Amino acid sequence: MKIDLTDTTSSKINKALVQGRRAIGTPAVGMVLTLVIVTDEENAYDALKSANEASREHPSRTLVVIKRVSRSPRNRTTSRLDAEIRVGADASTGETVILRLYGEIVDHAQSVVLPLLLPDAPVVAWWPVNGPLDPAKDALGALAQRRVTDTYADEQPIKELAERAASYTPGDTDLAWTRITPWRSMLAAALDQVVCQVTAVEVEGEEFNPSCELLAMWLAERLQVPVARKASPGPGLTGVRMETDCGPIVLDRADGALATLSIEGQPKRAVALKRRETAELIAEELRRLDPDDTYAAALRYGVERLDEHEVPRVADAPDAPHRAEGHKDAPVKRTTKATAAKKGAK
Repeated sequence: MKIDLTDTTSSKINKALVQGRRAIGTPAVGMVLTLVIVTDEENAYDALKSANEASREHPSRTLVVIKRVSRSPRNRTTSRLDAEIRVGADASTGETVILRLYGEIVDHAQSVVLPLLLPDAPVVAWWPVNGPLDPAKDALGALAQRRVTDTYADEQPIKELAERAASYTPGDTDLAWTRITPWRSMLAAALDQVVCQVTAVEVEGEEFNPSCELLAMWLAERLQVPVARKASPGPGLTGVRMETDCGPIVLDRADGALATLSIEGQPKRAVALKRRETAELIAEELRRLDPDDTYAAALRYGVERLDEHEVPRVADAPDAPHRAEGHKDAPVKRTTKATAAKKGAK
């Protein structure tokens, strides 16, 4: 069931929600949280589709806040709120309210959203694109216990990570971090199978992919060893090589779906490590509403610290051909855009 309201108010939207629930025969509210999605018109459809799929696991009231930019100076001084309400089958297992803000009300979106929050239920704010540098100080972010951004959608994702580290507040998280959950689980399980000391790590993945940087920072922070970052064509993360005093441990994923785990002295194993859709990522973040201390520690480690040390070359896998050039212990430095530019200038 869909209800369209033009030039409306939050009070009228609440009344329409009650009427909609009664019309479909479900007057009771059985939702566990309020999900506030702050996006633009271009990305609203995909974000709402992901939220509806995630609501099958977490029934929620979804508020989609779309700030419309008025073209003429006259319209910018005229405030208007349009709403599209979806209940029943049109809103999956919860309720959906699409809010389009015009004029001066764009700068006061929190006054529209606040009366629509479910009482005594947690609030999660999600910015699929154009997330604020300090989500906790954002007007809508201040209403939420959890604030989800996605640096992968930013123009300069690595720079954004540094900004997020400086402004981190408990409750902040990022989908770039959520994407590496299976990688972290697999690497931790691999290390549990051996009694070895890790001496160096190499993380391989797409350039300008914040998930690669976050995985490298997590490994560097937890293992306290030098970590090299190597660029590859992708897709996404393509491999992690850990040098230990018992031999190399290699987790390689070349196709974005199936990975191969190689541990010295053990047969190779194929493991499912597919790239996940946004709906799966946001559903994972909604499972926990407490601060993610592990993410905070990895984020605060700092991207720049990955460049501080020369990293010993990670040994080849047992069945890989021997490197002909250079000694096997020759140091490898992380290649950055600055060094690449210098080489191109020569």
